[in-house]
Amino acid sequence: MEQVQPTPRSHGRLIGRLLLMVAGAFAFAFALVPLYNVLCEATGFNGKTAGPGAIRDGFGVGGLQTAAAPASKVDTARTVRVEFTGTVMPGLPWDMRPLTVSLDIHPGELQQVSYLVRNTSDRTVTGQAVPSVTPGQAAQHFEKIECFCFSQQTLAPGEAREMPLAFIVKPEVGRDISHITLSYAFFSIDGQRQTLTRPGEAR
Repeated sequence: MEQVQPTPRSHGRLIGRLLLMVAGAFAFAFALVPLYNVLCEATGFNGKTAGPGAIRDGFGVGGLQTAAAPASKVDTARTVRVEFTGTVMPGLPWDMRPLTVSLDIHPGELQQVSYLVRNTSDRTVTGQAVPSVTPGQAAQHFEKIECFCFSQQTLAPGEAREMPLAFIVKPEVGRDISHITLSYAFFSIDGQRQTLTRPGEAR
């Protein structure tokens, strides 16, 4: 039986399909991280909280630029206790503690607290705070208006600094949630830079 030989035209179609598949795979890979962030912000997955996207004009507690919820949206019929904790990860020579351990709030109220952070070393150190909220169902309703975790923090040797946090627990938070814990983990940015330094380079 005579075999049908592939024509140049069929080869071209096959190559075109393969190139489209490769392009689609690359596009999906680039979109994966932003899609993950959107999923976390929408669902509160992994304790990710709302960020500064809702900032509007105006000044709130302590002169911070804020987006306070309208008074009509404050749920004065109930209170939620918010507890604050902080951890310094290995490799970062800092002390960290919340100046307010817990706070009873009405959902929808703008609140401000501060953490005291101190560099215990004899060198300048840069760190980055990563927040987490429990229970996870409350994370999507915990909106940070102003937070030291939005940027890296650099402390001089022995320097101590109060780092403010302005936030709102949205009125939409579930009525079965009466206690929320906000935790911060401070990581050393300098340690990551040293890890990326090539062997033989001065650090």
